[in-house]
Amino acid sequence: MGALDALNPLKVAKRRSSNNYSALPFHESSRARDSIDSEKQNIIDHDYEVSSYDYDSSLPISPVTSSSRDTSGSYDSAQPMIKRRTILRTRQRCFAYRVPQRIIRYLCFLIMLGVLAFIGFLIAMSIIDSKKLEDMGNHRPEGAKQWESFPFSDRYYGGIKALVSLAKNKPEYPRDPEDETELLNITEVMSSKLGIPSSKPYNPYPDYNSSAYLQEYVPVKECFLNSKTNARIPPLRYYEGRPAGFADHIMGSYDMMGLPDDICFDRYGRLGPYGHGYSLRKGGLASGMHGDMDGADQVWSEVPQYDFTNVDWAEAQLRCSISNAKRFRSGAGGVTRNNKRAEPAANVIAPVTTTASADSTSATATQPHGIGAKLVHRTAVVIRTWDEFVYREEDILWLRGLITELSLGSGGEYDIHLLVQVKDESIPVFADEETYTKHLKERVPAEFQGIATLWSETQMVMLYNGMEETNFRNLPIHGVYRGLIQALQWFAQKHPEYDFFWQWEMDVRYTGHWYNLFQKMDTWTKAQPRKFLWERNSRFYIPAVHGSWEDFSHMVRVQTESGTDSPGNIWSGLNEDGQSVNNGPKGDKPIWGPERPQHAEDWFETENDPAPPRLFKDDKYEWGVGEDADLITLNPLFDPDYTTWLLAEDVTGYNRTNGLPPRRASIVTASRLSRRLLNTMHRETAIKKHHAFPEMWPAQAALNHGYKAVYAPHPMFVDRVWPLPYLGATMNSGRNGATGA
Repeated sequence: MGALDALNPLKVAKRRSSNNYSALPFHESSRARDSIDSEKQNIIDHDYEVSSYDYDSSLPISPVTSSSRDTSGSYDSAQPMIKRRTILRTRQRCFAYRVPQRIIRYLCFLIMLGVLAFIGFLIAMSIIDSKKLEDMGNHRPEGAKQWESFPFSDRYYGGIKALVSLAKNKPEYPRDPEDETELLNITEVMSSKLGIPSSKPYNPYPDYNSSAYLQEYVPVKECFLNSKTNARIPPLRYYEGRPAGFADHIMGSYDMMGLPDDICFDRYGRLGPYGHGYSLRKGGLASGMHGDMDGADQVWSEVPQYDFTNVDWAEAQLRCSISNAKRFRSGAGGVTRNNKRAEPAANVIAPVTTTASADSTSATATQPHGIGAKLVHRTAVVIRTWDEFVYREEDILWLRGLITELSLGSGGEYDIHLLVQVKDESIPVFADEETYTKHLKERVPAEFQGIATLWSETQMVMLYNGMEETNFRNLPIHGVYRGLIQALQWFAQKHPEYDFFWQWEMDVRYTGHWYNLFQKMDTWTKAQPRKFLWERNSRFYIPAVHGSWEDFSHMVRVQTESGTDSPGNIWSGLNEDGQSVNNGPKGDKPIWGPERPQHAEDWFETENDPAPPRLFKDDKYEWGVGEDADLITLNPLFDPDYTTWLLAEDVTGYNRTNGLPPRRASIVTASRLSRRLLNTMHRETAIKKHHAFPEMWPAQAALNHGYKAVYAPHPMFVDRVWPLPYLGATMNSGRNGATGA
């Protein structure tokens, strides 16, 4: 082995260092070890420096034992190795301080006392507040409204497990005061059910393939969202009956409007076909996937879930209208995609209609498409929005529902549009095609970009320039608050293919089917006679107070002709003794034909306005029957004169010497306007510089020109249990029983 070791080429022979080092004393050795520990903790990366721990000074150095660094060639035979300066660092010692046990005990005791005191404080405040509420009793705080003291109705949320038939249901409200029968117990109703009731598909459309329909109308071609697959979107699904104790509507009427009142929808049956209840991977919105999902599977039992990943609603609507073009009065039926700038022709004033037939809104005009083939009119649903609007899952679901139910399901009778306001006026969207498209793609979801049209307040200033700037409520006349209707007037000039335009809002919801609602309102308003029409329009119809529609109409006639005088009427003019100071009530003159402004200089293109065919007294409720309404509102049309409405005097461009012109208003701008009405408003604003607040301008123009305007008394509910006489007196507390106070 010794011989082998001698031949090992990897073995490094060590030699004795030429410089001997003596061992340190014991106390010096300890100090050196401390220095070594400090260096090991703080110096790691300087391996090229020589420090004190390179040598173990605690061991004596003998000629035989030398440092491992003393290899051959490390030292000169006569010169010792030059040592670098030793790096010494002060050792940082950590001293742990322990809090005495006595202080810890005191601190825990104080914390426990604080928690107990806080709990006692909460209990005491709860008791004090409860006593205050008991002491208040009937003493309501100053400024509180009377209706805030009425109890809430709590039977709206029974759920599908508590469904009963309409005949068996005992509504919580309204109820006859003498009716002492108890409401159905929801728990008992739910326990009597064997399981979840079955839902059924809802189809409000006419039977387009029936012989009765084909004998009267042009055939309808079915529309699909995807032309390649022809896949159908699942239909809405409904349940028969209502939750036990579900309140009845308090205003309007199901029966009169022809709407079903014996069915109900849940969230999956209403929104499930449009992506609610299934994941993004399957093309849904991933909403409604947690919690109680009873009945959700029934929505897709017959038609599978639709993948909405890459849909283009504009293309689907365009394809549908073109394939059914022969059905419409406009003939072509083509709707343009709106992801391009507005055409210059839309910014010029439309010519006045010279003949009544050219601007007729009749939906039954006969065209040479076939013998006896009736044509239908087309309607645009224009939804107001803005470029900073955040489209949530709920908004997307309702937009999909509007397009599917109104446009695709009807064979193109309706088209849905987004009228998007550009808030930042500095963006040149109307000067550059690329900027317009880029801004649209950044602000509108991809599936709705094709149905969106951009507009701005500056654009309205250019179109309707020269108007008197009254700065009513310190707001500009062309602003979105006071001039919103101007954008719809301009939009109507861009789209001559439509006969009617619904002005809609993004936050409007309807639990039923959109097509059913719109068509029933269209049919009902078309059948209304013009006699006492404006007077009926000015009142809420409350069946529990007014009785049948015939009783209500008779009451309106009596109130109009004779007037009213009661403490519930703020116009009664009673003195402190309760005696009339005006020698009894006074009636109003019924509106019959156009109501012109006081000054002839404010009249505008009246030669084509409709005129009554006979005197008021000679009419047998015949004039207006079968005539499409130029204006349909969802709230009563009231006279704003001498009311507390803050915007009653927001009228521009009229001679006010003898007061403001005759006008009407309807709170909430959601309404349907005919092309004839919008053309008149557009020309009168551009040429005559006449304008009014958006909730008043359409009704005022219809009143001044004698157009047919109708308030559609759709069913409405309240969430509190109002006393019926008080409700009637509150809702219709204006002049001679009308609304508006």
